[in-house]
Amino acid sequence: MVSERGGYALMMEVRWSRRINGFGVRTMQVCARAENGLGSLSIVFWLGLVGFEFGERIQFSYVGMASRPSTCASVVLFFITFLSSVSASVVEDLSNLHPPSDFNTTIISNCLKNPSLRYCSSSPMDLNEIFRFTIVASHLCNESKNPNCVESFPKIDLRSRPKITPLYLSFSFFWKFCPITILSIDLSNNSLQGSFPTDLLLCTQIQALDLSYNDLSGDVPIQSFSPLSNLTLLNLSYNQFSESKISDSQFFKRFNSSSFLNSGLLPSHQNYRIKAVILLLGFPIIVILMVGCLWWLCFRRPDVLPSALQNKHKFTNSMLKAATNGFSKKNMVGKSEGFAIYRGILRDGTEVRMEIYLNNISRENRRKFVEECKVLVQLCHKNLIQVYGWSSNRTLRALVTEWTGEESVEMWLSESAPSWKHRLKVLVGVLKGMCYLQEQWPEVGYDLRTSSVFLHESIEPLIARFKVGENSSTKKIYRFGVFLLEMMTNGRLGEEFEGSEAGFVEYVKMLYPGNLPKVIDERMKLTENTFDQAKQAIGIGLMCTDHPTSRQLGLGQISNMITRIYECCLVLASQNHKKSHANGGRSHQRM
Repeated sequence: MVSERGGYALMMEVRWSRRINGFGVRTMQVCARAENGLGSLSIVFWLGLVGFEFGERIQFSYVGMASRPSTCASVVLFFITFLSSVSASVVEDLSNLHPPSDFNTTIISNCLKNPSLRYCSSSPMDLNEIFRFTIVASHLCNESKNPNCVESFPKIDLRSRPKITPLYLSFSFFWKFCPITILSIDLSNNSLQGSFPTDLLLCTQIQALDLSYNDLSGDVPIQSFSPLSNLTLLNLSYNQFSESKISDSQFFKRFNSSSFLNSGLLPSHQNYRIKAVILLLGFPIIVILMVGCLWWLCFRRPDVLPSALQNKHKFTNSMLKAATNGFSKKNMVGKSEGFAIYRGILRDGTEVRMEIYLNNISRENRRKFVEECKVLVQLCHKNLIQVYGWSSNRTLRALVTEWTGEESVEMWLSESAPSWKHRLKVLVGVLKGMCYLQEQWPEVGYDLRTSSVFLHESIEPLIARFKVGENSSTKKIYRFGVFLLEMMTNGRLGEEFEGSEAGFVEYVKMLYPGNLPKVIDERMKLTENTFDQAKQAIGIGLMCTDHPTSRQLGLGQISNMITRIYECCLVLASQNHKKSHANGGRSHQRM
């Protein structure tokens, strides 16, 4: 074995002899030579393997040397202190040591004599590990200044030995086979750091354990002390352990507080007073802050809470303000007396339309407003605007709906000059929404003005104005008739009558059917076939506006008639497209 430390190279050769010493045990001869730049030293040791109750152990005895007798003592000291001075190398050197060929026979013999030896119960036996254990045990016994290591090993005493103590603690194989004769372990005043060295507790027979005046920290393994039934002296004072309720453990009740002075295990009275003051002053403050935070979250910004704790449809002023950047003018898309419309973005990224009402109303009216909103949030149809929720208090009322853009049917008619087919599609969509409301929510009324019906993607109309409690089907059909006539005329005739629906309807009736070109929006560019369809639609609209209920059509009838006209229009458009494609093909062939 070769190790290099401090300029020396120590070479060891282990071999067994057949000699029997005075105790009747085998001996092992070790030849060592130490070399440095000044020359070389050779020295021979006899290591006696002594078999007693703690197992095989090595005893060093000097036999002879060659070269430079004057430095013999230095070499012996170098070899004996070699293990204690260089921990990393010692572990490496020990791992390179291997037992002699008949070491197994010696171990078996020892176990037959004393089966209580700890390595005797290991299965399977690791001879290399047991061999290293005997070497460390012999050296540690001498380091602990036991009077006769050949006969007994009663104590481990490494007080104030900070350089070698961590080394011995690292030999887990030694503590695994801890000699059963050891009754006392003293590792005090070594500045040990880290967690509690639990390997020590494998020596379950010990009567005294002293780990005081170190820097150990963390939790003390209270349950691991239970097997130490013979322990009568324990000193863990002056460490940095975590506070623990050791008084609750039956095992630790046998020791008084002097065993744990300044160890961190016992509560400090000064720390207790500080904690009590902090608790008495801090707890009320924390409670007040928590109540304040909960009040703010519940009543001002419930959208910050998890979705399971939110009132899904109820909005607060703070939520609306946050969504519109403080009701900024940039977010305002419309305004009239006591009424404003804002575009906003909720905390989850949803884009919304907010109708804000600033006029003051009575508590009873606010209650009715909330009840109406609770009905509207349940509406679900592709041709009805989706209502997300409401806000209602003394200073502000709001209805929050999906954002559909700013284009109403009125704007669409005046700016886009839509075709007859697209106008029919809008009429069909409006009728679908009306039929849904009549079947599912007959108590919900709506405003069918071209200014209050919005267009969504793919020219899908959305009815956006509702009134709960309005249950007049006659009025709803009349409003659809006016809506249909406005769709046909682009509303320009309605403007001439200054908002008088009755005058507008009477004027259309007067021109129907002979002078319809004066009524129909010329931008549709109707063909002969589509003109007939438009004529039928105007006739349906006029029947809707007839006040006598006996002559007024039902909503289902109106829906079927307009749907058939729309389907005929689609078929006609498809045929014209095919003809146009065919004519284009023949023209290409002639070319």
